[in-house]
Amino acid sequence: MLNDIIFSMVIGGTVGIVGHVRKHGKIIMPRKTKRFIYLGFLEEMLLGAVAALLILMYTTPNSMVETIFLSALAGISGDIILTRFKELNENKEKKES
Repeated sequence: MLNDIIFSMVIGGTVGIVGHVRKHGKIIMPRKTKRFIYLGFLEEMLLGAVAALLILMYTTPNSMVETIFLSALAGISGDIILTRFKELNENKEKKES
């Protein structure tokens, strides 16, 4: 079970990094500014890994193929959720202005 968990998190994190590169065209490194800490590619990687872990724990796949498929799907879904959340915040800020 531990091997499945680690494998799932690696697949989800990798898909998260691929989504980051697809969105930005390059890997953006983490940096600290005066107002906040920007995680860069780590944000998408961690989100994909956590999403893959949650899906793995919820579904308990029976084979390695199911683990790979569900982990990749969770990594993609995590990227989509993050993108939509940012869009909603931007729309909310525009309405307040």
